[in-house]
Amino acid sequence: MRTDIFARLDREPEPPKIEIPRMSRHRIALFGGTLAFYLAIVFAVLVSSWLVALDWKVMLFRPYQQWPELHAFLDYYVVLGQRGPTAVMVACWLGWRSWRQHTLRPLLTLGTSLLLLNVTVGAVKIGLGRLGPHYATQIGSAEMFAGGDIFPSGHTANAVVTWGILAYLATTPRARRYLSALSATVSLGVGLTTVYIGTHWLSDVLLGWAAGLLIMLGLPWFEPVITRAEAWIFAVREQWRARRRPAPVLPVAVGGPQPVLLAQSLVIEGAGDTEETGPPLGAAGHAAVSTRPRAHTVRSERTPVTPAGSRRPPHADRAPRAGTANTTPARPLGGS
Repeated sequence: MRTDIFARLDREPEPPKIEIPRMSRHRIALFGGTLAFYLAIVFAVLVSSWLVALDWKVMLFRPYQQWPELHAFLDYYVVLGQRGPTAVMVACWLGWRSWRQHTLRPLLTLGTSLLLLNVTVGAVKIGLGRLGPHYATQIGSAEMFAGGDIFPSGHTANAVVTWGILAYLATTPRARRYLSALSATVSLGVGLTTVYIGTHWLSDVLLGWAAGLLIMLGLPWFEPVITRAEAWIFAVREQWRARRRPAPVLPVAVGGPQPVLLAQSLVIEGAGDTEETGPPLGAAGHAAVSTRPRAHTVRSERTPVTPAGSRRPPHADRAPRAGTANTTPARPLGGS
């Protein structure tokens, strides 16, 4: 049993059962109500209604001058709504959860929500082009289509999505309730802080809350895409691992026969039990040669080998040399 401190960092043997939120009737009703609120805010600003007048009253009140002692703290607090720092912090936590639970769903869900946030909020910002309080040109004007990019509030929408994703991915109802309350408090504080500093109108904050809530309520529609993306990433990872895995090597004893020659010798040994007429062929198409050690024989037991003779052609008119075995004259054969 391991007793070191790194034993606590081991991954969980089995990931917990994570309940994926679905688009229930209650969620669809909330989505529809939030969408109606979103469109109502946009319409009220476009027609310069009482909401625009309220924006100007809050702006001329200058909260940062009424409570200057809060300015130093709120300058740091508003960072909780900036996309870069908050995305990095939440991604680190969700990356740890992904590694522990053997799944990529937390990181893919965060990426999907941030992508939706950039597309939807960014498109409305550029399309409406509203100027901020510090750049306003006419008192009482909505300052629309003037080349600005502050409607809706990106800080507020980002706070709703970034911190709300923690509640969305919670594994227990209790954790989901606590994290929902925490994300609502942080996003509400970030939105009001932008109004206090004077970087956003009050209507910008209201629309930012609605924009972030719409993304959080509509995330279950993208769960099938997240599931397919996770399966594809895992399949690509397995293919990459298979290509990098080295080929198995058979162990060979030092000085022993090679595996191919040993197989060929086994083929030759079994050739006596078959009726094949030709020698067995090896892997390269040549006759297999046995490497079995043969018994050593003495010279007297060896079969005499007849020399092949001289390569010169014999001449009929050449007499045999003297002193050889053929110099003895042949005896005539007698009759009786």
